[in-house]
Amino acid sequence: MMNSIQTIFPDASSNQILRQEGKEDQIRNQATKKESDRQTVRDLVKMSNRYIYSISTQFPWNIIPNTIDIEEDRVTFTFRQFLSSQSHSVDIKDISNVFIESSLFSATLQVVSHTYIQNDIKIGHLNRRKAEKARRIIEGLRTFIKHNINTSNYEVNELIAKIEEFHTTKRS
Repeated sequence: MMNSIQTIFPDASSNQILRQEGKEDQIRNQATKKESDRQTVRDLVKMSNRYIYSISTQFPWNIIPNTIDIEEDRVTFTFRQFLSSQSHSVDIKDISNVFIESSLFSATLQVVSHTYIQNDIKIGHLNRRKAEKARRIIEGLRTFIKHNINTSNYEVNELIAKIEEFHTTKRS
């Protein structure tokens, strides 16, 4: 009779052992989650603070230059006027397309976003080669984000070189 009671109601020591094991598992899981969160935050901070490329409007057309600053996770457009400025940031993941309009002496870079109210942002009077490089970098970063590639593991020069490889066509 005593054995059947012990199987129905296990003794206090086995309950205590099970509780202790549960607490240890919970502590391990919390420590693992905490370290994973710390690594994620480190990666996000590292990515959000790195400028990849910057381009400004050319002098003869603009006395006060407008700029495009490309970071790993966003593109910031800064429009300057005398005594004022206006900035627009677009996350790379929200960019749906990038266009270049070229003329003989300059180019206009246009970024189309599916989240920005006006849908596109343009800055003109840019150096043609620099504008084309900016477009390639933005497109490369879009590809990395689309494929969920963590770019914070690359140095900036190495990242730009990898992006340039995307746009190199090999002819047989």
